[in-house]
Amino acid sequence: MADSIQVEHDPDTERLEALGVFDWPVWEKEASEFPWTYDGRETAYILEGEVTVTPEGGEPVVIRAGDLVTFPDGMNCHWAIHRDVRKHYRID
Repeated sequence: MADSIQVEHDPDTERLEALGVFDWPVWEKEASEFPWTYDGRETAYILEGEVTVTPEGGEPVVIRAGDLVTFPDGMNCHWAIHRDVRKHYRID
């Protein structure tokens, strides 16, 4: 479904290059917990770390290094970073 978190585990390098992932900005955050609301559709490629993202009224989604993730525009959620995160990201 388009309004849920989409996770693609270990996409190949060709797919990442086609998306331009390695040219996207990098975001880093230490282990922590916080609420978040997406202002736009975000696509992220997790370089390091592990996080559980729980959408408001939804099931928790575990995201790890090597995952390509899409977060829907307007989603309210809770982030629980278990291991420091580094990610490339793009907001549409």
